[in-house]
Amino acid sequence: MTLIKSISGIRGTIGGAVGENLTPIDAVKFASAYGVWLKQQRNKDTHKVVVGRDARISGEMIQNLVMNTLVGLGIHVVDLGLSTTPTVEVAVPMEHADGGIILTASHNPKQWNALKLLNSKGEFLNGAEGAKILEIAESDNMSFADVDSLGKITKNQAYIDMHIDEVLNLPLVNKKAIEDAKFKVVVDGVNSTGGIAIPLLLERLGVHPVKLYCEPNGQFPHNPEPLKEHLTDLSEAVVKEHADFGIVVDPDVDRLAFMDEKGEMFGEEYTLVACADYVLSETPGNTVSNMSSTRALRDVTEKHGGTYEASAVGEVNVVELMKRNNAIIGGEGNGGIIYPELHYGRDALVGVALFLSLLADKKMSVSTLRASYPNYYMSKKKIQLTPSLDVDGILKTMETEYAHENLTTIDGVKIDFADSWVHLRKSNTEPIIRIYTEAPSQNEADTLADKIISEIEAVANI
Repeated sequence: MTLIKSISGIRGTIGGAVGENLTPIDAVKFASAYGVWLKQQRNKDTHKVVVGRDARISGEMIQNLVMNTLVGLGIHVVDLGLSTTPTVEVAVPMEHADGGIILTASHNPKQWNALKLLNSKGEFLNGAEGAKILEIAESDNMSFADVDSLGKITKNQAYIDMHIDEVLNLPLVNKKAIEDAKFKVVVDGVNSTGGIAIPLLLERLGVHPVKLYCEPNGQFPHNPEPLKEHLTDLSEAVVKEHADFGIVVDPDVDRLAFMDEKGEMFGEEYTLVACADYVLSETPGNTVSNMSSTRALRDVTEKHGGTYEASAVGEVNVVELMKRNNAIIGGEGNGGIIYPELHYGRDALVGVALFLSLLADKKMSVSTLRASYPNYYMSKKKIQLTPSLDVDGILKTMETEYAHENLTTIDGVKIDFADSWVHLRKSNTEPIIRIYTEAPSQNEADTLADKIISEIEAVANI
């Protein structure tokens, strides 16, 4: 069992020992630290935090602990109940709140949960802010409100609809063209809040949704990470229903993947590529993705006359570089679309609306659309961490070994070859080393990944 305390939040498995898992004590401790930090940032009489959760079995318990901890600090809470990560992000500025907390462990299995922490803009905290919260949590230097100064909880379950309103009001969302196209789409909501939000969005756009695992009960019917090997049922349903394509999201609806009309994956990496292609065709500009994302975004950006740059892995790093470079769209290759016209956060709802607008404009099948983009193949592998594994030493050795190649070391080590690349980094969310490779064929990508893993094993004697 695991508890991961990082600058991006607190994530762990439910049950077990305090300090080693995400227990009620740990949830209260870190919610308290966040509330204390929040009050330090904004010196005023009252404070407000927006709280929402995905449909995990532990979600209601953790949310109640977190909300009542904030109440104990004298902070008012807006309870969104079942929601999505991007919906909470949108709600924070709309509520003029001081921050937000999302209870979700993203793509991790059902035994996991987490506190994702937002600032007053509805954006994830930066490294210094996250580190300060960890410091407060470990210091136990917290003071709670007296009985006359307790916060209050207000329920507001309208925000998914309000979020959809904001998406539909975007100038580039071509509602008429989408409605005229009469699309039929299968939606795999992995029995979480995507099963609420995505069908509602599709119906508002005049699309006929076929619901698959859209009951938000937290009983994930398959591994919730939206990868090909987990999506056999979606593939079969798309073909059986003669649907135009399939949609799958992760439990908190910030990752988005498509399946074509033949039941084949469009490619999670190509979600951002397609949405950027549409946005750039209408409003030329620059793009950003993280270092582990496909080169195809660079190619599409340059085709439209823009400039592409890569950030360190992590949504906050992507957002920071997007702001610096005035990027008009960006995100991560895991299917995370960030469209600043709406907000600076990964958002599957806006991704669906932009993708539908692109399809309605192109008037082509999803498989034909995929064939129109540069073809790269990616391999994603991992090495489990152990106490004896010297990750920094491994990365330094690989950096020295490949010093003659084009290297980037802002986040682990990325080695750029002429027609391929490899990125090695320690994960922020799991106790693993991630190894990403990309090449012109799947065989080349897998071979490169296996070669790098063999070299790491030799260095580490494993």
